[in-house]
Amino acid sequence: MSANQPGVQAPRTAPHDCPGLILDIERVLDVYVRQTIRAEFHFTPKSPLVVSVEFLVEGGPRVLWRIGRDLFQQGLYSMSGLGDVQMWPSNLEDRATAWLQLTSGGMAALFEMPVAPLAEWLQYTYELVPAGDELAGIDWDVATADQLPAHGAQSD
Repeated sequence: MSANQPGVQAPRTAPHDCPGLILDIERVLDVYVRQTIRAEFHFTPKSPLVVSVEFLVEGGPRVLWRIGRDLFQQGLYSMSGLGDVQMWPSNLEDRATAWLQLTSGGMAALFEMPVAPLAEWLQYTYELVPAGDELAGIDWDVATADQLPAHGAQSD
């Protein structure tokens, strides 16, 4: 792992929003080859089920993934996720780092990230929006307005 882990950045938004987390993580390219990648984690109480992670490769494109917040939380301590996003601790004894594997279009990327700063940041997101309360503030009439047929419309 990279020794350069800046930690939590200063809030840039309203006081009820969560400050982002910036980490230098390692992308595993080969058994002996790793590439340091900057990862920016973002959480907003307006969309409490997901964490947005933007991967910044020096000289390369920015790549954005939206990953379930609970998947991250569970993946710090045990196997989590199916399919395109999976996460698990790298060592069950010390749990200092965790693996994150992302798959898309036949391509896969494996990252190793530090557990401590990510766990601390995730804990703050759960203080903002506790587990089980993620859907409490949703106005279901507004959220489903485009999904329901208009009143008086006939279905075939």
